[in-house]
Amino acid sequence: MKKKTLLGAGFALALLFSPFHQACAPETTGDLRKMDTVAHRGASGYAPENTIAAFDKALEMKVDYIEIDVQRSKDGELVVMHDNKVDRTTNGTGYIKDLTFEQLRSLDAGSWKGEQFTGEKIATFGEVLDRYHGKIGILIELKSPELYPGIEESVAQELIERNLNHPQNEKIIIQSFNFESMKKIDALLPKVPIGVLISSKAHTTEQALEDFATYADYFNPIYGIVTEDLVNQVHSHGMKISTWTVRSHESAEFLLSMNVDAIITDFPDYVDPRN
Repeated sequence: MKKKTLLGAGFALALLFSPFHQACAPETTGDLRKMDTVAHRGASGYAPENTIAAFDKALEMKVDYIEIDVQRSKDGELVVMHDNKVDRTTNGTGYIKDLTFEQLRSLDAGSWKGEQFTGEKIATFGEVLDRYHGKIGILIELKSPELYPGIEESVAQELIERNLNHPQNEKIIIQSFNFESMKKIDALLPKVPIGVLISSKAHTTEQALEDFATYADYFNPIYGIVTEDLVNQVHSHGMKISTWTVRSHESAEFLLSMNVDAIITDFPDYVDPRN
């Protein structure tokens, strides 16, 4: 558990088990839904990933969070795209870091998914924050931050300008595969929850979990390494576990049985039939 939350957690536990709390706690009926559905790059199974179309679809499907990837153009604009190059999901070529925002904005980021998405544009980080904060949670991944020196400060500034650097405002989480980047974000935005993305069992040892828990609130592994023991270990360190990326009913059913805290999926309706 992050050091900055230890005192608050201790107080909460003391209150939870106090005679006063037990005497006054309201009765509950039925099980509360405790697991979040996160639309991976938006509802990317149904609309072009990381576009307004995909995020609007996720909002329509009533997911708990949208997951977005943030990178930076040659001239310093924060943009939302997964790959380091634009080749796969646009009609352009080249690395994001080598293209100006004007060049990126001129690209068609929707046609590859279907004619109905022709003309969909690459979104900016600011546009996504302005359009969705307060309506849906936003899980922000810093994609390859090592390519963009100072991107942590830029992301922090965008959040601070919108007063989104306090947890009581809206649901914001920041994650990355780059652990040093997340330590930096934790220092810049101490009240914003941090997630570490995990793709290797090498990062699931007791020592690794103990180290992550000093700055991270979420331990987010690829679903292929999720086990009941791992979920319990993560929880024992005061972290939540969000796992990725679900693209089949079978994997969704498996993870639901593992009692993870969130499932990151291209198909939100595979996780929660209400969608």
